[in-house]
Amino acid sequence: MNEKELLLHYKKTGDVQALGKLYSPYMSLLYGLCYKYLQDQEASQDAIMQIFEQLIDKLRQHEVDNFKSWLYVFARNHCLMELRRGKQRTFVDIENHLLESENRLNLRHNEPQWTEQDFERMESCLDTLQEKQAGCIRLFYLEQRCYKDIATEMSLDFNQVKSYIQNGKRNLKICMENKRNGK
Repeated sequence: MNEKELLLHYKKTGDVQALGKLYSPYMSLLYGLCYKYLQDQEASQDAIMQIFEQLIDKLRQHEVDNFKSWLYVFARNHCLMELRRGKQRTFVDIENHLLESENRLNLRHNEPQWTEQDFERMESCLDTLQEKQAGCIRLFYLEQRCYKDIATEMSLDFNQVKSYIQNGKRNLKICMENKRNGK
């Protein structure tokens, strides 16, 4: 099927595979566009996935004659909205995180940044998290997997992955501080 036929087929049936065939040739173009605006690899990859998710509904609502042009404008507007929202994306820099931990634990510079007891506390606290929070935290921080891969592996929605990581990180921090303070 050509592009117009795929678009028409998707509008009639809602077949997400047809939408995927329609969308996939433009992913590298969209990545470049998103990177131009967002200036961040992860944010650009996230935007590509979010755009696809939004297309599922938008393409069934709008009349689209030239998909490539329409998609370009749609993606550009998505990036501009992301910038306007002023979303603060938090990326954890492991070295800075360890240095912060060192300062909190009042360790001297010639001692290890984390003691064996700190790692045991972390493992113990990971076990107290909800299963999905712990799974997302392990995959993201310990195995350095991206949101998309985690969502696929754990059969979760992209936004659920973000939520589980954010809440899991907060709960892990609270648990570790409580254990450190003997609570």
